[in-house]
Amino acid sequence: MKNESGSLFEKQNLIWMLAGLVLIALGMYLMAGGKSNTDPSVFNKEAVYSSTRITVAPLLILAGLVLEIFAIFKK
Repeated sequence: MKNESGSLFEKQNLIWMLAGLVLIALGMYLMAGGKSNTDPSVFNKEAVYSSTRITVAPLLILAGLVLEIFAIFKK
C-alpha cells in the first residue's frame, strides 16, 4: 500500500507512536509522584522509595520506548 500523502509514516504508525508517548508520559508522572510529606525537613523513605517510583514507572517508560521503536519500524 503506497502512502500518497507524502508523509513518512502512515496513520497506524502515528497511533502506535501516540500510544508510546502516553506510556512514557504516564511513567514520568508516576516517577515524579507527589509531595513525600508535609514537612520538608523530614525524609519520608516509604514515599520516595516506593515500588511505584522504583519499578513500575521505569518499566512503563521502557515499554513506551520499545513501542516507539516498533512504531517507527512497522511497515
